[in-house]
Amino acid sequence: MPLNFSTDEVFLTTEEVLEYLQVNLRTVYRLIKAGKIPAVRVGRQWRFRKRDIDAWLDSQRTLPGGAPAAAAPARHGRARVLVVDDEASIRDLLSKTLALAEYEVDTVADANAALDRVRAVEYDLLIADLKMPGMDGLTLIRQVKRIRTDLPVIIITGFSTESSAIEAVNLGVAGYLTKPFRVPQVLAAAAKALGPPVA
Repeated sequence: MPLNFSTDEVFLTTEEVLEYLQVNLRTVYRLIKAGKIPAVRVGRQWRFRKRDIDAWLDSQRTLPGGAPAAAAPARHGRARVLVVDDEASIRDLLSKTLALAEYEVDTVADANAALDRVRAVEYDLLIADLKMPGMDGLTLIRQVKRIRTDLPVIIITGFSTESSAIEAVNLGVAGYLTKPFRVPQVLAAAAKALGPPVA
């Protein structure tokens, strides 16, 4: 029986989905195979309902003020990442990017909120902006390392200086990204910081 679709629905080609989600083809095929995003085969091409893509993206977002994640034990295949940045657009981009790569992502807007989350939740990776109002990223890392000495940290910044880079390295950060960064750089830095998943 043929599938019936409303004529006012928006469909995306594979290329448009790659651009929309900013991921590679392998990731899209993995998501199709896992049943995460529905796809329709039209001849030799895949077509994706935009509202299905948006619904899946919404399901991947961490709701602010949601239930505490402390009930989720650390690393059962999916790494848990905390993103700290005062820019909502950066938080949203990182959240979407990491969720597509099957990380569990929480986001906060400042260092104090990040410290509260690190005390309450067992994270596998921290991604922090260097320049934030109040406590900056380097101070945050020093505080976090007192709580979790083994937590890998990636610094992101739009104001890279040699001295801050050296200090970040001295603090043992696992990665250092300069804005504007591209999605593959974020995923590569996260994968390198986390290492291979525990079987």
